[in-house]
Amino acid sequence: MTSLALERQIRPIYAPALDALDTGSNKSAIVDCNKLLKKHPKNTLLKSLKALALVRSQKVEESLVLCDDVLASKPTNDAVLTAMMHVLRGLGRHKDAIAMFEEAFKQQPANEELGAQTFFSNVRAQQWKAAQQVATRMYKQFQEDRYLYGANDPETPANMRTILYKLAHRQITSSPTPSYLSADRFYLHLSILRELELFDEAHKLIDSEVGESICATSLSCNELRRDIWKLRGLLKEEGDRAKRLIVEKKDRNWLEFLSVVSAAFVAVSSPGAGEDAKKEASERVKETQQILEKIAEEDGAKDRSGLLALLELEKRALAFGVSSQSDRLVTLMKQYFDQIGDKACCFEDLKPYVELEGDDLAHWTTFLRGIPSTITNTNELRRLINAYKLLRYNFAKTELTVEAETERAELYTKKYIETLPLGANLPSTELQPADDLVILAGNAFVSLWSLTSNNDFLYRASSLLEFALTKSKQSFLSRLMLIRIYRLLGAPSLSLEHYRAMQVKQVQHDTLSHYILSRASLFSLAATGDITLATECIESTQIYLSNSQETGDFIARAFTAEKYSQIPEFIEFEQRLENSLQRDIVKVEHVRMRLTHEPVNSDLVDMELIELKFLYDRIHYDNRDFEILPNYQPRVSKGFNEQTLLLGKSDGASWLSEFLRIYVRAFQQASDLDDTVEEKLLIGDRPKHVLGGASLVDRIRQRKEDSLADLTSDEIAFSDFAQTLADWLEPYHNYARPPPAVVLAEAAKQTQLKTGHPLKGVEIPANGTNGTHKKDEEPPAVIDAPELLTNYFNNIKTRFAEALKNSPVEALHVATLAQEAFLLFIVETMRFKSPSVVKANKLGALVTSCKSVRVHALSILKEIATALIKRADSEGTVDKRKAFVEACSVISSSKPIDHDYVLNVAKRVTDARKKVLECIGKGISKISTSYSS
Repeated sequence: MTSLALERQIRPIYAPALDALDTGSNKSAIVDCNKLLKKHPKNTLLKSLKALALVRSQKVEESLVLCDDVLASKPTNDAVLTAMMHVLRGLGRHKDAIAMFEEAFKQQPANEELGAQTFFSNVRAQQWKAAQQVATRMYKQFQEDRYLYGANDPETPANMRTILYKLAHRQITSSPTPSYLSADRFYLHLSILRELELFDEAHKLIDSEVGESICATSLSCNELRRDIWKLRGLLKEEGDRAKRLIVEKKDRNWLEFLSVVSAAFVAVSSPGAGEDAKKEASERVKETQQILEKIAEEDGAKDRSGLLALLELEKRALAFGVSSQSDRLVTLMKQYFDQIGDKACCFEDLKPYVELEGDDLAHWTTFLRGIPSTITNTNELRRLINAYKLLRYNFAKTELTVEAETERAELYTKKYIETLPLGANLPSTELQPADDLVILAGNAFVSLWSLTSNNDFLYRASSLLEFALTKSKQSFLSRLMLIRIYRLLGAPSLSLEHYRAMQVKQVQHDTLSHYILSRASLFSLAATGDITLATECIESTQIYLSNSQETGDFIARAFTAEKYSQIPEFIEFEQRLENSLQRDIVKVEHVRMRLTHEPVNSDLVDMELIELKFLYDRIHYDNRDFEILPNYQPRVSKGFNEQTLLLGKSDGASWLSEFLRIYVRAFQQASDLDDTVEEKLLIGDRPKHVLGGASLVDRIRQRKEDSLADLTSDEIAFSDFAQTLADWLEPYHNYARPPPAVVLAEAAKQTQLKTGHPLKGVEIPANGTNGTHKKDEEPPAVIDAPELLTNYFNNIKTRFAEALKNSPVEALHVATLAQEAFLLFIVETMRFKSPSVVKANKLGALVTSCKSVRVHALSILKEIATALIKRADSEGTVDKRKAFVEACSVISSSKPIDHDYVLNVAKRVTDARKKVLECIGKGISKISTSYSS
């Protein structure tokens, strides 16, 4: 067959390779490749396509042999390289992808496209130093200016950064093509000058005609220019420039107004400013006031920038002691409210300025109380809502009584019902103008709950918010509040309903999933086969997979299009997602759920160990969005977020660190894998992690006291249990664990049986192995189980009985931790279940000691399971629903929120609570039965 005919036959498979395979035709692609490979067994394109299809069919082991064959042939064909790039990315072998393109470029050094692909492969793998070297080589070879603007490693040490910036500066200034031919090149040039503090040279570039033109049209360049001027101390000049833009060109960019305001205080900005400096600043403030007042008068209500700038100017004048009138801030706030009070933004705009005291607060409060409460249109309604919010923000602690908060909650509810008709004719996709009154009422009810711990107030909040959602289906703020409230009430299925109704997408999974997945294992029903929450964990992590696969491509495209100002943002975005705190918290929660759902075995332990150990040393970024929660609580009290945290604790970085330490240590002791074995068996590149001075084994042995800050008292007790258990069993694990050679030989044997191909780099001994080995030293002396292990389950029995009286959520917390402690014990003692291991290592006495702990733990777990099921039976009763409805009589006394509506909410809440209590009780019972022998 001619090469043209072969190409024609292959094309139907390749034409998608990347398109058809994505549509799910992996099996047919494999079949077609197999047919053609019989005729053309050495064709690398066919091998690479089959490898791609196998990877996408999750047949990783089978793809490895083909992948290694193609790499060994050192391909240069574009189609083969493209297919292999996707194969290697799917296998996580980014370094092999770099080596492949580097080898191809070496073979065809005149091929500019191969050089570019080598550069981009380094960019995708975040190998910035190598990428820069490739770019420099390509500039010398092809004399293309765009290769000068290569790559910058954000993790370069500070001492090296200066050297590299100087080199970059020399290259750019010596280039025959000036940087101002492109806004993005100009941005990069200015960035280098800023880093090297060559402000005079930067100023010269900026002040040139072309520089001014670029800064006038490019926001990124203008931002950089503003930064450079501030670093040079040209605040006055920057203020004058901003003033001209505002007055002459009617520019209403808020950053320009801030520059004008900042320029007024240059004289008193430095420490130790004297009276002369204050006098100068005072004059400058008066001049600025006159300008801003004129602008505010001209703009009126159509633009609020002038009014806000006046407020900011006066706030700073008071702070520096150069204000001419002590009550001017309140006067300006009244003026702002009169003009902008009917806008939704009013409260957030005024919030930075309303932290008043004494007479100022009294005058401001009197003014707000004078806002008419009779509503005839939406503008009057928004004005009243803003008044309520601003009044509430400044309540003193003495005003936060149960009686006062109850009166306010009833007032907000009453006003909401009265003003609902104003939005009666709006489309169902629109929000009701009165929605913020419901949110205010919800805040008041939660405040009452935090004061009294009485769930009746949460019942009222949930009923009112549920009703509001029938009028405003798109009110995600109401849904967020309900998610938190239902979790406090122990009705997680209702929280999940609202979370899913929000249709969270893409990066929102990173910023918002904590609302439903924080300590999600507390509500997990995985032990009974319901993996809803475990599935939610997996779905929320898809954004991280997309990030690792796609963001590198976006960076490559930005380089291709010379959009250099976007590249640092892409890099930061990738770093923040790759090292997301929420990502790893969800991973830990999923592990906790998985242990309850799947049998504990070596495969599970090894798999989780490999992943978790690389999370331990990460420097995490907390991308979680807490600010989105509507918080209208007084500034003297806790915010809505703090008040509604499950168990009163946030699972932050220290929580993650401690739970990672617990599980990494337990899995490491239970596993036969060490770094040597892992290096041979791990497919793909080892993840990046920060190396400490001591080994990981040594670092996880010691608990850091500051890591307990985010843990509840029950979680601290669980941590003590895990620490004691690991310390007790560590010497026996170390003694019984087979050496790496034995583990590798067994892995090689299993791989050959499974795939028909030997494990690369590992040889099976001729005499074979049965997994045992002779020891030269005597086994460590067996000591009885520490008292803390037995006492832990005794104490948790007492603690559970106490928690069951207080709150179902608290009881679930204690019960699931007891279950988790037992499963951790199963993981740690898994090695000693094999009779051959016990006999070979003479650990019979240890097994006896472990059995006594296990039997005792099982008896306690069975009692807890029985108590939970019994409590569940009492939750879905008529009496419970009746109590719920009676608690909500305040809001259901009149239409449209009637008795039947509240009863429906009551039924859903009590049924949800019954389900979680019953299923967790049954799950614990099932686990107890599974591990009773």
